[in-house]
Amino acid sequence: METIAIPKGFKVTTEQFDQLAFAEQLARMELTKDGELIVMSPTGGTAGRKNFNLYIDFGIWNRQTKLGQAFDSSTIFVLPNGARRSPDVSWIRLERWNQLTQAQQDGFPPITPDFVIELVSLSDLKSQRYEDLQAKMAEYLENGVKLGWLIEPSAKTVEIYRVGQKVEILNNPQNLSGEDVLPGFILDLSEIFE
Repeated sequence: METIAIPKGFKVTTEQFDQLAFAEQLARMELTKDGELIVMSPTGGTAGRKNFNLYIDFGIWNRQTKLGQAFDSSTIFVLPNGARRSPDVSWIRLERWNQLTQAQQDGFPPITPDFVIELVSLSDLKSQRYEDLQAKMAEYLENGVKLGWLIEPSAKTVEIYRVGQKVEILNNPQNLSGEDVLPGFILDLSEIFE
């Protein structure tokens, strides 16, 4: 099978994106609000392990509280600006999720998560995608995300994105609080920063 190199800035319609996403199950893709197709490389072992630990910690909290629905990095959300994004970890309050039809829940949900995490991987740093991730976090806020964490394990930093506030940068924090968005959730960063 021949591989296709997608040039940066390559544009597709939302319909073409939906067809590509369903046809090519192996690639993680996103679509910007301007129609730029972004194909993301698979993660390596270290990033995959760290992502898995995030899923476990967040999943346990979510199962215990039953306050919402949690999603992994393969879930694509259609944001109000038309972008199709897939955060590494995301969460939606149960009452908002339940307002969607079954067809909307089964497809690419047309809803902005209340909470997102993006974990910076080695491939993000090598490809200089860190600035793109920061722009993506700002886009999440502009589209209704209440709280977002951009976690950079190699530098042991976290950027916290909140509605109506400047980005807060934490250096080597031991844990993160879900604040009033995720009541009682505390993420221990030791597994992520090791």
